[in-house]
Amino acid sequence: MKKILKNKSISLIACGVILSSSTVFGADTIDAAFKEGKVSGSLGVYGQKIDYEKNGREGYANGNATIGFETASFYGLSAKAEFKGNLDLGEVHNNDRDNAPFENDALMTEAYLKYAVDGFSLSAGRQAIDLEWLADYNESVVAAITAIPDTTVVLGYTYRKAESGIDLSEDFYKLNENKGAYVLDVKYTGLKGVEFNPYAYSAPEVADWYGLKTTFTADMFGAIAHYAASNEDSNKRGATNNGSIGHLELNTTISDFTAALGYIKTDKDVGVGSMEVAGDNISPFEEGNNTYAADAKTIYGSLGYTIAGVELDALYGETKYATDYKEKELNLSVGYSFTESLAASILYANINADENNAEVDYEKVLASVEYTF
Repeated sequence: MKKILKNKSISLIACGVILSSSTVFGADTIDAAFKEGKVSGSLGVYGQKIDYEKNGREGYANGNATIGFETASFYGLSAKAEFKGNLDLGEVHNNDRDNAPFENDALMTEAYLKYAVDGFSLSAGRQAIDLEWLADYNESVVAAITAIPDTTVVLGYTYRKAESGIDLSEDFYKLNENKGAYVLDVKYTGLKGVEFNPYAYSAPEVADWYGLKTTFTADMFGAIAHYAASNEDSNKRGATNNGSIGHLELNTTISDFTAALGYIKTDKDVGVGSMEVAGDNISPFEEGNNTYAADAKTIYGSLGYTIAGVELDALYGETKYATDYKEKELNLSVGYSFTESLAASILYANINADENNAEVDYEKVLASVEYTF
């Protein structure tokens, strides 16, 4: 699912973006590396309320503070640490906030060492990752290679992960019973306006999965074509079918106006299988409860407009799944940046679903104000 209001301070370390085009030795001594380091962080307030048609109401408010420090480079070596803290500001009912979930009031989300030279980077420890099927904070080892022209190659292994932001905070947990998962992700941009992104993942004794995402970008129009499939370990999971998903999208940007139309289709018997075990990036919805379900066919459309600094977005989609069931979702959001550092946003989601011939309908409102530095 896509958390529109969530600010997880996700870095693109696993995508190779942090690689400099030339070797940087920013500090002459270790002491200088610390003195020349950078402090970053945020202060925010978040609120959430859900009204269920048949099961009443729940909600909570949360205060969030983030503080991070990254050293300057010393002969290619650097380090970063980041902490996030949360404060209970109220609940509609007891345990509403815990069910979000907030499993902790404080968490060290990042703690890694990095070695970077021209064309190569290696980082190890707790770090933020944002790939097609691997996201959030991971205890991992990641190598990124940009020595090949127009190409970024990412190799990684993750064994524990957690999701933490202004609206929830998990404890780090074992991924795949501590066997973890491996990833190979390649991005090639040698053709003008086109990016090819083939990738492969392996979660031992669970499944292997692979895919290709192609993104086309022109002056006003763009397109996405994405397909992924899994090879499930039937002995471990008792599965007899492999998962798959296809995604097509057409989009346009004209001045301050944006629009998109998309279609998502999953395998008839098992949906995406186990591909979403460590994260996902395809579903455009705030909730998207059945986007990855078996035999799910999703059509969606979105419109966006910016006026006087106010960002207005609308997203509507319909998912048909499990032969006869249907889920409709509407997302409406407004965002405004008072300054480069201070921003506020609000999102309304309406979910109307049929499951086992019984309605599962609810409305959700999310709001946040956050200052970053």
